[in-house]
Amino acid sequence: EPFKKLAHPGMIFGMDGEKMSKSRGNVVSADEIRERVGADSLRTFISFMGPMDKDKPWSPSGIDGVRRFLDRIWRLAIDENGSCIANDQALSVEVKKSLHKCIKKTTESIEAMGFNTAVSAMMILVNDLYKHDCHSKKALMPLTQLVAPFAPHLAEELWERLGGTGFVAIAPWPQFKPEL
Repeated sequence: EPFKKLAHPGMIFGMDGEKMSKSRGNVVSADEIRERVGADSLRTFISFMGPMDKDKPWSPSGIDGVRRFLDRIWRLAIDENGSCIANDQALSVEVKKSLHKCIKKTTESIEAMGFNTAVSAMMILVNDLYKHDCHSKKALMPLTQLVAPFAPHLAEELWERLGGTGFVAIAPWPQFKPEL
């Protein structure tokens, strides 16, 4: 219903400011970008570009940052040799609060189709995990679930490596605790 008011809700425009089309010759090849940075990075980047109901100019300038964000999630759990470094350590109060704020914000943002703010909330959590040198599965498992709608390939691989059962895509969504 709300999209009926918009001429072209969430349209992505070429760098020339015009609607992307083959006839204008301003189409960006998603296949080329996918080959360079991966499908998960492309999906997450498009989600991070801005609200779904707002027009957005295409600019590939932020896609490498999104790729680094996903790489940082991976490195919290997996070392450079491919070994799992995640542990079962208890979470500090600060990390627990950050995790539950992220779960709340990501959940609400996804429900409101504010995918960009969901990704932003996860970026804040990842920064906090690095700040506290946290490699605990107690934080990484829910983070993996939160990132799954945006980066499903990364999430499924991490889920398995972290000891999750079944597919992360069908695991019960993490719940936040209001007191945290």
